[in-house]
Amino acid sequence: MREIVEQLEKTRELARAGGGAKRIASQHEKGKLTARERIELLLDADSFEEWDTFVQHRCNDFGMERTRIPGDGVVTGHGTINGRLVFVFSQDFTVFGGSLSETHAEKICKIMDHALKAGAPVIGLNDSGGARIQEGVASLAGYAEVFQRNVDASGVIPQISLIMGPCAGGAVYSPAMTDFIFMVKDTAYMYLTGPDVLKTVTHETVSHEELGGAMTHASRSGVADGAFENDIEALLFVRQLFNFLPSSNRVPPPLRPTYDRIDREEPSLDTMVPDNPNEAYDIKELVLKVVDEGHFFEIKPDFAENIITGFGRMNGAPVGVVANQPMVLAGCLDIDSSLKAARFVRFCDCFNIPLITFVDVPGFLPGTAQEYAGIIKHGAKLLFAYAQATVPKVTVITRKAYGGAYVVMASKHLRGDVNLAWPTAEIAVMGPKGAVEIIFRDELADPERIATRTEEYRRKFASPFIAAERGFIDDVIMPRTTRPRICRALAMLQHKRALAQWKKHDNLPL
Repeated sequence: MREIVEQLEKTRELARAGGGAKRIASQHEKGKLTARERIELLLDADSFEEWDTFVQHRCNDFGMERTRIPGDGVVTGHGTINGRLVFVFSQDFTVFGGSLSETHAEKICKIMDHALKAGAPVIGLNDSGGARIQEGVASLAGYAEVFQRNVDASGVIPQISLIMGPCAGGAVYSPAMTDFIFMVKDTAYMYLTGPDVLKTVTHETVSHEELGGAMTHASRSGVADGAFENDIEALLFVRQLFNFLPSSNRVPPPLRPTYDRIDREEPSLDTMVPDNPNEAYDIKELVLKVVDEGHFFEIKPDFAENIITGFGRMNGAPVGVVANQPMVLAGCLDIDSSLKAARFVRFCDCFNIPLITFVDVPGFLPGTAQEYAGIIKHGAKLLFAYAQATVPKVTVITRKAYGGAYVVMASKHLRGDVNLAWPTAEIAVMGPKGAVEIIFRDELADPERIATRTEEYRRKFASPFIAAERGFIDDVIMPRTTRPRICRALAMLQHKRALAQWKKHDNLPL
């Protein structure tokens, strides 16, 4: 017995040592934490239960049999974040560069399987050189097994990926299928083919950071949902995000007590929208003044800034917020903003998080670049997402809601539950000036007459009252009452049930 205990402690010590002191020091020199240090920061103190500490690879080729380290380059198990269960895997770059072997993949698959059974989220801390070359097709099969579980878990349990080092080639597809991807600046990168391959094949010269760095994916490609200065900031951010998410699609999102009153009015909102319809204002100010305690947790803040997505709380319950941003591109919808919002709407619908939509949209962004890149299909994804969502949907039109963009942004016609408008709302096929120049093109030579026609059109159509008369708007409200009206609407909708037609699955306009 004593010998077994001694062997046990020795093996555990080997596992905790990872690739050894030298490689751990190298990891720290790069500004990176080790796999175990990351888990300690992410989870509640002393809550981590490690699994498969003693697992080792089975490869006997290329001299691999001479190097076997317990754990095989990934630390797996479960713990808690603010007392709630979560499963986690953390790749250890100090062991074989964090490369994925057959057994490495089996460890990840095991905790994902258990997460599905337990109905708990999975968080993956990625820091890997990719597939372990010495194992050939066995390592590729391991990736495929992980991918299948990502698909099986999608919409059932939240999946969060942190890219904290390299993630290249086929390895990128597991994070790509998770719900959120966050990256660390300067140390993390994602790409299918690296700079060396690009230089050889396409003769492009590009750095790792330019090709697949955190800011590249957070601001240009939209692959990442956020970029952070270091490991610590990223891990603390994920702890905050976790507080908004339910453990699975079978349970409601977590409630949190709030001192913010349901009936709190905000008089400053009455003067938020400028008198000049061409003048911009910051929609984020509205969001912050409406949600509980002014706390808004933004997702993808650096990508497609003409639309805002993120989480807040109303009366202590998490809500998803989508809002057009007049400060960027006048709030127009384009390809990037449509994809950003559609993805977010579908996530909220998967996990029973009510949606609040603030609308100030003059239309879809015109131009050949948008048309050639497929804005018709991409814009349809946002429409599809809203139409299909069965969670409570509350919409507030603050100013412009023109054309097809009015319909797309959670309108009553897409089964919005409660649709409200401020007195400043303008709901029409297009702006008054453009409409008049089309309808009365024969009178364009008379500027005074055109000005009169424009004002007449504005009075008749560019207001919330025509839509309200038809029931497309449930009420025209004073801006100051926005928070209490939304809170009441959500309270009324808390037991909403929506029945859908049976089908194997939809055919999303991909």
